[in-house]
Amino acid sequence: MHETILVVDDDREIVGAIAILLEKEGYRVIRAYNGMEALDRVMDPAVQLLLIDVMMPRLDGLSAVMRIRDRRNLPIIVLSARSEETDKILGLSVGADDYVTKPFSPQELAARVRSQLRRYTRLGDVHGEARQDEIVNGRLVYRPGDLVLAADGEPVRLTATETRIVDLLMRNLGRIFPAEEIYRRVWEGECYAPENTVMVHIRRIREKIELNPRQPEYLKVVWGIGYKMEKKT
Repeated sequence: MHETILVVDDDREIVGAIAILLEKEGYRVIRAYNGMEALDRVMDPAVQLLLIDVMMPRLDGLSAVMRIRDRRNLPIIVLSARSEETDKILGLSVGADDYVTKPFSPQELAARVRSQLRRYTRLGDVHGEARQDEIVNGRLVYRPGDLVLAADGEPVRLTATETRIVDLLMRNLGRIFPAEEIYRRVWEGECYAPENTVMVHIRRIREKIELNPRQPEYLKVVWGIGYKMEKKT
């Protein structure tokens, strides 16, 4: 069965071009032309990935992403003509998994789509890997076999990207990972200046697991080196 991708942009020519590209790659494409249409069509359970532009009428892309994140956990790639690092950070902060600036190469976009779908498919296949015992670390309990993290006994709602980061750090308590290594392992590719991308996802995880995200007990930065999950006795 071919994966279904929802492509949202108010420029119909761009939607058409992306649709042709993705259909050649074997995907099924659903089209929408503003944020309100995206909210409606993304609820189709067949949709497995969202590609959405930022600047659109009726409801902008970032506002749509924030609402969609409350409804569905699926990979989201934001498209934008704005290439400033602050715009990328904002897109990732509201819940996007990846951020692609226009103009983009067809090969790059197709590769990012494949990478996101591969990660989400693997995370969804909890029966595909051997079950392991719980990893207990203070207030946090992680079950690798189910890819589930709990804080103070309550399940933590994580995106697939956040889950991959948590999985890496919880399996390696106390080990420091440079941002470049986290990006390479989680996004499964090389990236120029991945620090901000990783930083935004770390911040989102902190907001979900720390009692005081500004003074984290668990997910800590080691300045000049990287990040680690503090090992609690």
